[in-house]
Amino acid sequence: MILAILLTAGILYGQEKDTTYWQHSERTGFNFNTAAFSSNWTGGGTNNISLSALFLGNWNYKKDKIGWDNALDLQYRILKNKDQNARKSNDLIYMDSKLGYTISKNWNLFTALNFQTQFAKGYQFGTDDNGAETRALISKFLAPAFITSSWGVEYKPNEFFSLRIAPFSPRITLVTDTTLHNQLSGNYGVEVGETVRNEWLAAKVAASFEKDLVENIHFKARYELFVNFQELETNRWDHRLDLALSAKVFKAITVSLMSTLIYDFDQIDELQTNFLTGIGLLYTFGNMAE
Repeated sequence: MILAILLTAGILYGQEKDTTYWQHSERTGFNFNTAAFSSNWTGGGTNNISLSALFLGNWNYKKDKIGWDNALDLQYRILKNKDQNARKSNDLIYMDSKLGYTISKNWNLFTALNFQTQFAKGYQFGTDDNGAETRALISKFLAPAFITSSWGVEYKPNEFFSLRIAPFSPRITLVTDTTLHNQLSGNYGVEVGETVRNEWLAAKVAASFEKDLVENIHFKARYELFVNFQELETNRWDHRLDLALSAKVFKAITVSLMSTLIYDFDQIDELQTNFLTGIGLLYTFGNMAE
């Protein structure tokens, strides 16, 4: 459904690309990082190499009181340490499509469809009694995947900030591999032996901010809160915060900092964090104001 919506958006954009109804922005980048240490390096360290790629796209339509915003975020990063198997350190497929109707200067009624999953298999690494590396499969494409439909109001005072409040946001969680529960205590909230979990009575709050802070420095933040009304204990509320800062140092050469914070009781009753840095190529296209 999401792919069909984004395809339709692309077709409409192609048909009306000479009008002022569409604004779009695409960012695509590739990073390469390496670290090497001599065998007598007293400070310690491990030789490693990493490669990453990303695509961030926005296609927004606005005519009269009708607005249609579409976003696609694709991120992947793989890391190889000396004497270890390669492993991913970032993996995201994020698609969002929102249809809105303006009711006042800064407020819209909206409905949105959101889809999140990952590209590749994820493993939990460890060592056996002999010190050899072991790994156990804990995630893969569509395991898990989250599909959320939201209905509510949106506060959008300008082009770079929005706040969605959706008191009705049913969510479907998919875990298409029924063997993952052998390694997971929560199985992403899906009952063991099942592949789908439905949460019909739920609410969602989502905020986003994306803007050039100063020339050549771009900042993007996205926060999502999901509450299942059948589990109102605050420690069961789901939180996700994505942060990205990129600074252009020379033409297409960009230094980037990215971080994600996740709290999801169905995965683990702890805050999950990652922090990524990189230097590489970043190309920006589009006519969207920033």
